Amino acid sequence: MKKGFSGKVSISIQKVVFEQITILAPGLLGASLGMAAREYALGRRVHVWARRAESRQACLDADWCNEAFSSPVDAVKESDLVIVCTPVDRIAELVKEIGPALSSGCLVTDVGSTKSRICRISARSVPEGVVFIGSHPMAGSEKSGMEHARAGIFKQRACLVTPVEDSPEDCIDRVVRFWRALDMEVATMSPEQHDEIVAHISHFPHLLASLLCIQLSRKPDPWQAFSGNGLRDTTRIAAGSPEIWRSIFEENKEELLRAIEGFEQELSTMRSHLHNDEWSQVRHLLARGRKYREGLL
Repeated sequence: MKKGFSGKVSISIQKVVFEQITILAPGLLGASLGMAAREYALGRRVHVWARRAESRQACLDADWCNEAFSSPVDAVKESDLVIVCTPVDRIAELVKEIGPALSSGCLVTDVGSTKSRICRISARSVPEGVVFIGSHPMAGSEKSGMEHARAGIFKQRACLVTPVEDSPEDCIDRVVRFWRALDMEVATMSPEQHDEIVAHISHFPHLLASLLCIQLSRKPDPWQAFSGNGLRDTTRIAAGSPEIWRSIFEENKEELLRAIEGFEQELSTMRSHLHNDEWSQVRHLLARGRKYREGLL
């Protein structure tokens, strides 16, 4: 199988079924994965680890969870697929922690939105006979918590699988087939390529939405009453968790800075055209923006 820059993988569509899936941290994505694994019959048993007792009980009360554990080490025992769904600054460390308890043949993946550090450390820290391959299902939301979870959250969304150079092809295949079974559009690429792409299409847009809200927060409060759908649509993602996004920005700092530099150049160009009354150039830039937006639809 080729690991292209952004191309979709070409593999067998045969569904992969795991005897036991463990989900570490069942928040929005983790709980949604548990629901989807049960709905699509991808795991015969689903175990979870959650830090809070009330979260463990909520999982046990759901029809998709077989057992819930207070220790991640206990939760992963005898599992053949482990999915780490913690914030990005905890993933690599948690993989190290559970390593000694993982069974030979176990496949470990994650749902983190940064990849380079996570994949390089985690691939080295799992024991012999266990393989870590990074994943990023781009199916999140500005909302968080398992109360917002749903099995269909992954449907027709992109998933980026990020193996390192020596990842076994059969393990890559199993990870890809798992996400494809959830009706996701899957592409493979290196962890570094992933981080470059998402810095521009995900992390920087969040930063920009937040900065716009910060700027407007300094204006008189009554201005909010005059806002319409355009402002609400533009700033929706700024409602995401500040702590989660701080971790993402820290993990992908270098690529995010490059994205900011590129935007500063575009902003400088637009400022110059406005200042010099170059309205044909302004229209040209707006047309380029419109064309790109239409491509997203």
